[in-house]
Amino acid sequence: MQVILLERIARLGQMGDTVKVKDGFARNFLLPQNKALRANESNKKKFEGQRAQLEARNLERKSEAQQIADQLDGKTFIVVRSAGETGQLYGSVSTRDIGDILTAEGFSVSRNQVELNHPIKMIGLSNVAIALHPEVEVTVTLNIARSSEEAERQARGETLTTAEAIYGDDINENARPDNFFDPNEDGEDEDNGEEA
Repeated sequence: MQVILLERIARLGQMGDTVKVKDGFARNFLLPQNKALRANESNKKKFEGQRAQLEARNLERKSEAQQIADQLDGKTFIVVRSAGETGQLYGSVSTRDIGDILTAEGFSVSRNQVELNHPIKMIGLSNVAIALHPEVEVTVTLNIARSSEEAERQARGETLTTAEAIYGDDINENARPDNFFDPNEDGEDEDNGEEA
């Protein structure tokens, strides 16, 4: 299906471009959200008549997004989640969670603006891209930890995915793996190789 774009869409085109897209993408996304018009003569005339108004509205949205981006760019947000000793989360941090966290901090960001290819499933520092406008994108850092104290340690550069990192010097000396094995043992069975 041929459509006329009413705004810039990443990997598709600029405002005013006539592009060919799959029918389902046009019917289910572009047309209902007023991001495009079907490419025919009447819609081309309609677009040319509204072009100045659309460009002004786009510029206004871009400036609003830029103001939010200036406040948001480079910020770090702490996310406290339950996780195992190896750092594997018992759930995950998804786009919805990130949108809720940013909204709770006073930024108007929806989950659709969060660009995350797959949910975050490990503790640690993660950079996440936020597309506030098709032409304005910022990066925030999520500090995912089991507690606020661990988040502070991670911010200083510590790795918290091992037992020593979690328990520190309190780990039992007898529980270390090297205490279970005798390094002088040659690895042969007790029967000294005799057959039964």
